[in-house]
Amino acid sequence: MTFSKKTICITLGTRPEAIKLAPVIKCFQNTEDFDTKVILTGQHREMVAQVMDLFDLNADFDLDIMQTKQTLGDITCRSLQGLETIYQDIKPDLVITQGDTTTAFAASLAAFYQQISVGHVEAGLRTDNIYNPFPEEANRRLISQIAQLHFAPTTLAVENLHKSGVTGEIYHTGNTIIDALLSVAQKNPPCDVEGLDWNKYRVLLVTVHRRENWGEPLQDIISGLKLILAKFPDTAILLPLHRNPIVREPLQKQLGDHERVFLTEPLDYKELVGAIKRCFLLLTDSGGIQEEAPSLGKPVLVLRETTERPEAVIAGTAKLIGTKAEQILFSGSELLDSENNYRQMAEAINPFGDGKASQRILDIVRKYFLM
Repeated sequence: MTFSKKTICITLGTRPEAIKLAPVIKCFQNTEDFDTKVILTGQHREMVAQVMDLFDLNADFDLDIMQTKQTLGDITCRSLQGLETIYQDIKPDLVITQGDTTTAFAASLAAFYQQISVGHVEAGLRTDNIYNPFPEEANRRLISQIAQLHFAPTTLAVENLHKSGVTGEIYHTGNTIIDALLSVAQKNPPCDVEGLDWNKYRVLLVTVHRRENWGEPLQDIISGLKLILAKFPDTAILLPLHRNPIVREPLQKQLGDHERVFLTEPLDYKELVGAIKRCFLLLTDSGGIQEEAPSLGKPVLVLRETTERPEAVIAGTAKLIGTKAEQILFSGSELLDSENNYRQMAEAINPFGDGKASQRILDIVRKYFLM
């Protein structure tokens, strides 16, 4: 190498960040070119620990900020203050963040305040509605104004960044979630749920957690799921519950007694991949699952009014259906009734990458420090 060894600080706080950054961390740790530090804010605790164990990763620092009923302001302030101290101590040459979480925003801002370069993984996603999803749309836009290196997962994300007039260099890398997914899926992980016979039912894997779906939209989603179960007696629902009581309590109250609904605690990532491989289709308001499921040939019905991943809709791997009960029944029926409709979605090409995004990011960072 023709440059002195640089310190790279990879900062994360939530399970999605941990999954998507795990292959990036492994790439950087497997080269002697950089001194790589991993920092956890603790925005999520147990769920991140599961991912770290799965990928055999250890943190160099853990702020452990998580508190009961924490607000966005709590997460931002405690992360910003803790990261400021760490960055001052280790003086990284580059801070790498991922996505659009409050941790990612705070880490980018903390780096900016000390004039440290920022590399943004999964840059350029947009819905053009500042409050949907909230606060993610604002977080990723703000990070884009700070970052020097934008690692865009798709060509559309590249276009979005150019339209935003961001400074820094923009690169099309693919999405690191595919790197993580394929590395786990090739081991064919199990997903054993008490009482659920994967061979007896067409299993619908359902995940809901987003703030914009709290309250009435969640009630509509529950009603839609009940309609599908009533119309299709050969279906069952596997629904890992989010830890937030605002989400889990209505689901437990209204679906907990149904004989074909299997409510579980959050699946670890290995179990989630196993569930995606075995399920018939997915209904979700998650962003990451819209990227993961198509790689395993599973259609995705998106329980949201907007998506920052329109590539999936354009490619035909996902369909944006909203939260109204009647629409959930109609869209679910299209796939459950028609083998042709199902096959068209299941066999569509995933637009989110080839599993080599992390290596591309490493190569780009090498080039950045050679300039």
